[in-house]
Amino acid sequence: MKKTELNNPETKKPEIKKTEAPRLMIDPLETWGIKIKEKLIIAGPCSAESEKQVLETAMRLAKHGVHIFRAGIWKPRTRPNSFEGVGSVGLAWLKKARLASGLPVAVEVARPEHVRDCLKHNVDVLWIGARTTANPFSVQAIADALRGVDIPVLVKNPVNPDVELWMGAIERLSQAGIKKIAAIHRGFSSFKKNEYRNTPHWEIAIELRRKWPNLPILCDPSHICGNRELTPLISQIAMDLLMDGLMIESHIRPETALSDAEQQLRPDRVGELIHSLRFKKEFPSAPESHLELEALREEIDEIDLQLLNLLGKRMKLSRHIGEKKRKEKMSILQPRRWKHIVENRVQAGEKKALSETFVFRLFQEIHKESIRNQRLGDQ
Repeated sequence: MKKTELNNPETKKPEIKKTEAPRLMIDPLETWGIKIKEKLIIAGPCSAESEKQVLETAMRLAKHGVHIFRAGIWKPRTRPNSFEGVGSVGLAWLKKARLASGLPVAVEVARPEHVRDCLKHNVDVLWIGARTTANPFSVQAIADALRGVDIPVLVKNPVNPDVELWMGAIERLSQAGIKKIAAIHRGFSSFKKNEYRNTPHWEIAIELRRKWPNLPILCDPSHICGNRELTPLISQIAMDLLMDGLMIESHIRPETALSDAEQQLRPDRVGELIHSLRFKKEFPSAPESHLELEALREEIDEIDLQLLNLLGKRMKLSRHIGEKKRKEKMSILQPRRWKHIVENRVQAGEKKALSETFVFRLFQEIHKESIRNQRLGDQ
């Protein structure tokens, strides 16, 4: 199968339930007290390794349009005996970096004691990592430690593609009284390896935006890519999808980094990336363009209704087939028939410039619904 940036095939497609979400009382980014021009840009090393490294990276990034300096102090690593961060001593380095660069500083927290240490050192922004987001007990403990505190908190998506778990972490913070909240889309782990470290599954971030239109969503291209050469591409896709900013890992000498060396950019390359971004808008400026778009959308709406009508007819036929199969004591699943459908529809789709991945997934869902309809008489 040919892969595209926006639609990567996976062994298992993530489930997205179309449920209504409670409204969040969220403060927009422009009220956070951070001077932002177009999009919020956060950058800094995966790990704070030395005072010199932290100070030099922060001062260089400040010259390239970065708004917040980030650094990992406590590092939750997959395997023991890896570099797990310098700990609380690094918070003093961040205070010096803020003074030298003029940038607010951000730190990842995973436990209530991390929160207390950060508040003691006047850290400006906190973020919750993917592993922590996946654990409601940990998120609740952090939310309890933040109760009554006015500080921005960024929430990375959980490791697995689960929009409800992501939303649950955000809701826990909101219920603790935090109003300056943003989500960070950093991709999702996958057993099946592809060109990305973490598969984007953009549709999950899009679904989060549908449910909570007022929630700022940033993109972490470094963790999606795992490869600094892909970072500009993913960053631009995030802008094309109207995300509100980026969190980029940056190191003064990436080749010597103690963690995630392959995905960190030098500060000057962060600057180049920022200047290369093409920011998009949701609505056209010219009234005639708006009218043209609306006319095209009306055509799409009509086609969608026709598709639904045809699918309804298809499922009615599936129910009749199900009745025949029951009478003949035939199996619901017909492997050879399903193999023929996939091969035939993929081939037909290619003639219509439809990707193999899209056609396969489309008919996989149609087949699943068809099986459900055929089984109605058995229930």
